[in-house]
Order: sequence, then C-alpha cells, then structure tokens
Amino acid sequence: MALLEQWQKVAYNEKMDKGELQRFWQRYFLLEKGVYEKLLTNPDEKVEGTVKELADKYELSVMEMTGFLDGINESLVEANPIDTMEEDTRVSLAFDKEKLYKNMVDAKADWLYELPQWKEIFDDETRKRLYLEQKKSGTVVVGKKTGRNDPCPCGSGKKYKHCCGR
Repeated sequence: MALLEQWQKVAYNEKMDKGELQRFWQRYFLLEKGVYEKLLTNPDEKVEGTVKELADKYELSVMEMTGFLDGINESLVEANPIDTMEEDTRVSLAFDKEKLYKNMVDAKADWLYELPQWKEIFDDETRKRLYLEQKKSGTVVVGKKTGRNDPCPCGSGKKYKHCCGR
C-alpha cells in the first residue's frame, strides 16, 4: 500500500475518537510548523532526498513526512508523485514562494502564513497583496440580474419575459 493511502487512513479515520483525532492534528500541525520554519529560513535552498531521508532530516516519522508532502505538493515548483511514493522515492521540496503563501492563506493556516520567516521573504505590502489576492479568488461576484422587461441577453431583440425568461 502506498504511503499516502496509509497516511489518509490514519489522518482521516472517521472511526477514531474525536478528541483523539483532534490531538493527532494538533500534534501534526506543530510538527508541520517546525518544518516550515526551517524551510522558510532558507527558502532558496534546494531540498531533495528520499521520503525517509527527509523524514530523518526534519525529525519526523515517515508517515508524518508523507502528510507534510501531501500538504505542500500543490505549492511545489514540480509536484512529487505522492500517490505512488514509498520510503525510497526521491522527492523535492522546491516550492513557489507566492503559491505556498497563498495556499497557506487558503487553508486558513494562520500559524503558517504568519510565521516570522515570511517577513524576510516578502515585505508587508507584498504579503498583504498576496493575502488579498487569495481571499478574493474564492469570492464569487454575481452580475446584474436581468429584469423581466430588459432586452433578452441572448440577443434576440425581444424582452426577456417573452424570450428566455419563460
């Protein structure tokens, strides 16, 4: 069974006691924060290795590293083969800084996008801009509603109520 499947069985176990699951995630988020603090301290360093090597480097279990790789995968310059990876699969943690910041905002992970290391990467204005861009990207703007007596938007020249509004 691939590592990702094993991770998902544990992390999203609906049979697990709610308190136990909450403690699991609190512990995981602390570990995740520690890895991001190290990664963001030197954001241009090319971090590569097998899943096992990276787990050892960041003092995580292979399962915890699998969860981390699952979480960061969308923010990477080149995605890792997380669906099929095993302990000896070579992976990279080369991330796109803007994409990572926005994905942290999207995940509502304030403990990550408010890390002090971001201040060394982006100035206040850039962080604010990225934050707002991400928040606005999920906002749906509804256009003006067509009134009954307005011209039909299909272009027929008829009133909406006599055309598509039926």
